[in-house]
This record gives sequence, structure tokens and C-alpha cells, in this order.
Amino acid sequence: MFIRISLIVAIAAALFVSGWNIVKVREKITTLISQRDDERGKKVEALSNLSKAKTELTKSQTALKQTTQDLADAKTEREKAVVTAALQIKRADELSDKLTKTTQERDDSLNQLGAYKATGITADQVGKLSRELKDAKEAVEIVNEEKLVLQRALTRSQARLAKYEGPDPTIRLRADLRGKILVVDPKWDFVVLNIGQDQGVLENGELLVSREGKLVAKVVVRSVEKNRCIANVVPGWKLGEVIEGDEVSPAHPAS
Repeated sequence: MFIRISLIVAIAAALFVSGWNIVKVREKITTLISQRDDERGKKVEALSNLSKAKTELTKSQTALKQTTQDLADAKTEREKAVVTAALQIKRADELSDKLTKTTQERDDSLNQLGAYKATGITADQVGKLSRELKDAKEAVEIVNEEKLVLQRALTRSQARLAKYEGPDPTIRLRADLRGKILVVDPKWDFVVLNIGQDQGVLENGELLVSREGKLVAKVVVRSVEKNRCIANVVPGWKLGEVIEGDEVSPAHPAS
């Protein structure tokens, strides 16, 4: 009898333990399913965030490419504007020279006409003297022009020789060279000056910019025209804002 009771108790205990284990296993399964669903949700969210990040990266790359292209276009437009400005300045100088020459010729003609009437010289004599005077003036102008061209060529040759072969590569400009700033481009740090080849300006020559006796900046000449030149502000030498009307003088004057 005791054995039967013991068996019944053992069976009941086994059934209880089995039921308890089933409950625990079910809880673990429920927990694992919940964790799986959470991880799946996190994975879906991570994939969504990754897709958004890729989309934003693509947009950023496109924007960067467009910005780079815009910068290149702006640089091209700036170079075109510089060339156009230089050409317009050159044309204005030529027109001014022609107007001055025409005015002078008119005044000379009026003076000659008055002198002719006062002397009583015949028209043929006046014509002959006028032609001789014109020929003499043309000859003198040709000689002076050739002399000026030779002087410019000599100066440029000496500058190149000093730059590449001499002990001092510094480009030295005329000690009495003076000029003013006509145009300022603060964005690209270049200026247009009212002095050029005729005044002795040389490419790569350096000029000091001053205002009321105070140093403002230093510029280096990049291109030279007859009576104009274009220069860039030297980095590290910009002590203040360069403005139109500022005066310039050689940074390295010739002795």
C-alpha cells in the first residue's frame, strides 16, 4: 500500500514538474519570439535609415558636383570680364589719343592759316614747306618710336636676364614710377592700374599700395598693356581693403 502511494506521489510530482517545465519553456519561446520581432523591427529600421543615408549621400554628391561646376563657370566668367575690361580700357585710351591728336591738328591748321595770311607766302610755297615739315615730323616720330621700342625691349630683356641668370631675381621698376588704382575686384583680389608699358611697368614687378602715406597692400603685375596693367594682391601683404584711387609705387625701385 505504501509503495502504491509512493508511486502515485512520484507520478504526480513528475507531472507537476513536467507542467512547470512546459510553462517555463513556453515563456522562453514567447520571450525569444518577442526578441526576434524586436530585432526584425530594428533591422527593418536600420535598412530604412541606410536607404535614407544613401539617398542623402547621392543628393550631396550631386550638389557638390553642381557647386564645382558653378565655381568653374564663375572663374571662366571672371577671366572673360578681366579681358573685356582690359580691351575696353585700351579702346578708350585709343579714342582719347585720337581726339587729342585731332584737336591738336585743328589748332595747328588754324595757326598755320593765320601765319600764312600774315607772311604773304604763296600757296605753293606753303604747300612745299608743309610737306617738308610733315616729312620731317614723320621721320622724327619714326626714330623716337624705334628708340622707345628698343628701350622697352632692352628693359624687358634685362628684367628676364636678372630673373633667371642674375644673382638677384627681383624685378626692379623705375624709381619715379607712380600710379593709381582704377578698378578693384575684392572677390578675386585683382586691380587695374593706370600705368603700363609706356610708363615703365614690367610683368611680375611688385608695387606697394598706399593711402595717405600709409601702406595698405602689395601687388604683383600679371599683364601689361600700353597705359594700363592688371595686378594681383600678394597674400600676406593685405593690411587693409584696397580701394579705387589708392596710390602705387615700386616695391623694388631701380637705383
